[in-house]
Amino acid sequence: MRRRQFLALVGGAVSSAPLAVRAQRAERPPRVGVLMASAPDSTEYQSLFAAFDAGLRELGWKAGENLTIETRWGGFDADLTKQAATDLVALKPNVLVSSTTPTTQALAEQTRTIPIVFVNLVDPVGSKFVASLPRPGGNLTGFVNNEPSMTGKWLEMLKEIAPATARVAFLFNPATAPYADNFLKPLQAVAQRVGVLPVRTPVKNLTELSSTVAEFARAADGSIAVVPDSFMVAQTDHVVALATQCRLPLISPYRFYTERGGLLSYGPDIADNYRRTAGYVDRILKGEKPGELPVQAPVKFQFIINSKTAKSLGLNVPPMLLATAEEVIE
Repeated sequence: MRRRQFLALVGGAVSSAPLAVRAQRAERPPRVGVLMASAPDSTEYQSLFAAFDAGLRELGWKAGENLTIETRWGGFDADLTKQAATDLVALKPNVLVSSTTPTTQALAEQTRTIPIVFVNLVDPVGSKFVASLPRPGGNLTGFVNNEPSMTGKWLEMLKEIAPATARVAFLFNPATAPYADNFLKPLQAVAQRVGVLPVRTPVKNLTELSSTVAEFARAADGSIAVVPDSFMVAQTDHVVALATQCRLPLISPYRFYTERGGLLSYGPDIADNYRRTAGYVDRILKGEKPGELPVQAPVKFQFIINSKTAKSLGLNVPPMLLATAEEVIE
């Protein structure tokens, strides 16, 4: 009798061991993989990641406690981005977060099963990441960061504050902004109406950026517009310095250009998109499918004027612009 009881006890312990191991594994925190486009020393992208982390905390997720976050940085290098995507997918995270079109492409090539939430895309349908905005299907969903028709508004604003403007160089890097023409095509009608010639201005690196802007500035009556582009975001200081040096009015989609010395910015609050992305990560971790979560548009836009820069360029800010600005930097 004692022998039978002993064997039963041992057998019970052996059979329950795998259950205990499985329970222990189930208690491990979920893992989120984040692929950022820039190098890790980018101030702008670090602040955007911080907004995402803050959004997670608001929803009760804390990295190192009930959530593991693995972050990789692409550095705007195609090979590095591809390798970073491979590394993240190999970790088998519960959700992947992607910051730009190139990083999303790199992740989408690696997996069709792990949910991917993109943060700041321009044309996810045209890029074939999703079937439609209301019902993405597949394993991707997320947030678009701009309304391409807003570039027409840029021309109107530039013409108001710098009425001599006759040409506007639209700066972008073809590798990181393959969608640039989506922003350029809608503004043709506005350009004709306000008497401004839009100039498509692709640059591949910092050297081309510097030489192209300097060449553009040799003729009078020019201004610069920056297409939403992760490469340009990472080079904010350089872009603003070039505009200042060449005395060119600069309009951009994001406020940090204007905070650094650009003339105007009008566009979405992309930090808000990062905070909202945390909400989709939360919903997916709780069981919802990415293909059933609609792609969302930005809900917060910002119009910022740097009046100090305007004065340095000898420009007067019209009262109407001042009245509609969310912030005026003195």
